[in-house]
Amino acid sequence: MKAQGLSENTLKIVSYRLKVLSKHCDLDDPEQVNAFIANLRGSNNYKGTFVKSYAYYVKHYGLKWNRPKYDKDMKLPKIPTKDALMSIIAISSKKYATIFRTIMETGVMPYELENVTIRDVDFENNIIYVKGFKKHRSRCFKVSSELIAMLKWYFNNYDKFPKSRTINKAWQYYRTKAYEKLQDISLKTIRLYDLRHYYATMLYYKTKDILYVKQQMGHSKIETTLIYTQLVNFKEDEYHSAIAKTVEEARKLIESGFEYVTTFNDIMLFRKRK
Repeated sequence: MKAQGLSENTLKIVSYRLKVLSKHCDLDDPEQVNAFIANLRGSNNYKGTFVKSYAYYVKHYGLKWNRPKYDKDMKLPKIPTKDALMSIIAISSKKYATIFRTIMETGVMPYELENVTIRDVDFENNIIYVKGFKKHRSRCFKVSSELIAMLKWYFNNYDKFPKSRTINKAWQYYRTKAYEKLQDISLKTIRLYDLRHYYATMLYYKTKDILYVKQQMGHSKIETTLIYTQLVNFKEDEYHSAIAKTVEEARKLIESGFEYVTTFNDIMLFRKRK
């Protein structure tokens, strides 16, 4: 697999799943393996990961195998609010607050973030360049000045980003700390990957351009991206509102993420999703 150019992370994941299979059945008996996978507790997606890993073993040893097919469970992801995400980021260390904020503003996969270096950040133009991973396309992102300042600090103190598994463990740790402090049970259900879902949903909400969302997510199939069109159904009570009486006040609101709604009695009304 390594000779075929597969990543170290893929090697580790496949190795782990083959070890699990080998503890419960004979890897040289495909029917026994199929029976074990079929009886696993979990979704079709979970079972499919074991089928995919076992396929490498079968191919290498030239075994005859009636490969089972598990259709993916198309479960809509739950999109967290910005306030919920920021409550976790706020309680994180400066190092991991930077990492989580980067994922939140770009929607990159943790595997992709691993390979981002200081050379991939344009500090003058607030742009991050990301190399694609697992058939994802390479792309670039315009990010906030606040994040750029955080990244400057980060690369002054660290040479590179941690491995994806380390990032995920850190997210679980700080998510628990945020829950313990705020006693908000919903925080415990937010996964690291939900930062990516949040980015995609908000990008579609702002642009209504599904092809642009597909490009920025790095998807190879439009069907993968279409899921985010079903998630945008925000209610009015999910917004912060603000007013501006001058152009300068309006400019500051727009820069902080508010969008213009209307003007009433010479007062401009703005809103921003919570």
